Amino acid sequence: MNIGVLLSGCGVYDGAEIQESILTLLAIEEIGATYTCISIDADQYHVVNHLTGEEMPEKRNMMVEAARIARGAVKEIKSIQPADIDALVIPGGFGSAKNFTTWAFDGPNGTIRDDVKLLLVNMINVGKPIVALCVSPVVLAKAFEGSSVKLNLTIGSSVEDSPYEIPQFEVGLQATGAITAEKTIREILVDQENKVITAPCYMMEASVLEIRNNIKQAIEALKELMDA
Repeated sequence: MNIGVLLSGCGVYDGAEIQESILTLLAIEEIGATYTCISIDADQYHVVNHLTGEEMPEKRNMMVEAARIARGAVKEIKSIQPADIDALVIPGGFGSAKNFTTWAFDGPNGTIRDDVKLLLVNMINVGKPIVALCVSPVVLAKAFEGSSVKLNLTIGSSVEDSPYEIPQFEVGLQATGAITAEKTIREILVDQENKVITAPCYMMEASVLEIRNNIKQAIEALKELMDA
């Protein structure tokens, strides 16, 4: 099994969440699969100083940044077809809401990149599973908005601590046509019909061990879907 990992850059505030990305690669190898890191040869929306949270006056390329996580082994999204991978994982990080979509600025009224939408739609059309971690369910929601595919997604729980407004995200997901369910950091949601798995990860207040366990749950459930 070869699993694609779609990276929006490198860094929680302007790209892919690094801990989620690395723990995804680890979990993939732990189920006996290989991975292919994928990104986009285009600039991030902006660059954030992760020490201060302030925007920096420079540009960075998503693919170049993703190569930091992938140790140089990253493929451009346009070179990937569903036949090349058995499943796809999208780690979280603000890049999903800034680089892949404009959700961070426009909410459910935002747009999604055509190349990202094409890969996701093609994966679902051929029956290959997708895992979306943390905030990345917004990418799936935009990809299938207005289609006959009705996704079941989680983006966290409103009954436990979160740095984000979970109910507001849920309303946004529902506005695209998705069905939402609340899950804690100890839970995942498996949409059996559409072969989509979502896990809250850092949408909730959590330790790195809890994040690791949540991702492990998701990837083990992915293996079950692929083995079925």
